[in-house]
Amino acid sequence: MRILSKRDLKELVLYSPQHIARLEKVGEFPKRVQLGSNRVGWVESEVLDWLQRRIELRGSQTSSE
Repeated sequence: MRILSKRDLKELVLYSPQHIARLEKVGEFPKRVQLGSNRVGWVESEVLDWLQRRIELRGSQTSSE
């Protein structure tokens, strides 16, 4: 199992930390793991699953053009 740092997550997802926090709060993004008093991370497999679902959704969305 690999844990992603904030830097790793930002490179992978391309969202700001604030937007990721908003998505987490409403249950639309994998929850962070508290690793220490000042350290958090995200389980890589959960984030990759989330990205895969986003990719799959793009094929089912209809274009407004």
